Amino acid sequence: MMQMVHSRFNALLSACVLSLIATASWSQSITWLGTLGGNESRAYGVSDNGVVVGVARDAAGQWRAFRWTASEGMQDLGTLGGNESWAYGVSADGAVVVGTAYNASGYTRAFRWTASSGRMDDLGHLGGGYSEAYAVSADGSVVVGTAYNASGYPRAFRWRASSGRMDDLGDLGSGYSYAYGVSADGSVVVGWSYDRSGYPRAFRWTLSSGRMQDLGDLGSRYSYAYGVSADGSVVVGWSYNAAGRVRAFRQIASAEEMENLSATYASLLTDGSRLEWARAISPNGRYIVGWGYNAATERTEAFLLDTRPRCIPNGDVNGDGIVDDADLLIVLFNFGNRY
Repeated sequence: MMQMVHSRFNALLSACVLSLIATASWSQSITWLGTLGGNESRAYGVSDNGVVVGVARDAAGQWRAFRWTASEGMQDLGTLGGNESWAYGVSADGAVVVGTAYNASGYTRAFRWTASSGRMDDLGHLGGGYSEAYAVSADGSVVVGTAYNASGYPRAFRWRASSGRMDDLGDLGSGYSYAYGVSADGSVVVGWSYDRSGYPRAFRWTLSSGRMQDLGDLGSRYSYAYGVSADGSVVVGWSYNAAGRVRAFRQIASAEEMENLSATYASLLTDGSRLEWARAISPNGRYIVGWGYNAATERTEAFLLDTRPRCIPNGDVNGDGIVDDADLLIVLFNFGNRY
């Protein structure tokens, strides 16, 4: 048994060394994207090939959706006839952008902009006039967001290019629901909905079931989901715990309960620091981003959580200065876990 553990431990170290060699040539940089003539800009999405989308102030001080590329810089995507627009999501190749824009009648409407057409298309609504798009599938064919129905309720929707219409995804009993994330193939949607008791609850909707699944909470009845991995198996968001404090969560499809990230990664958090809001997860499920409380600076700060065990070339996994059986046990107990 110990020989097998040693073999697996050495394999892990070899993989770590190879990873370090492979990434040694990476060039790190920060690029400031500028504005559209105003004094502010915000990025909300980025594609696999570095196309950035978001909003920026123009010379008149109005918010305008933008698409930025390294070769062309920041491009104003226009509106649907009104004065302002916001871009929130982008396809994997950067060719499709989704968001919301005012139309000539003063309604905010979900839009889908494509590089091939160079224009925004109004995705419609569910009978109530207003709609907003927040995320798009990898190929740009499925868009999710929120639209008001004829009764005045905001409803999570899933729009398909093949049908050209929005589908109402339902709710958890209250009539209200909001969709904020979608898997790469468009078959899994996440967000939150009020339940019959009036509590906001994180949900996962799947095409195979055609219904929302209540993802639970961390002890308070309140939870909200905002991001989902490419395969739809991992959902992130935030929830109040039993003490009424906000905590970031991760929920894996094969697990029955939400995972409190502050508890899971307590060893990484010192002097009262905590992870509070999780807003997005990388397609491979490895990285989680959001914001929380940094006790060292005594302020709210953005965080990047790398859930993969760190690679230690010398084998000192627990960082105690000694390579011994304790390091082997850490590897053993975590062997087979999905990172």
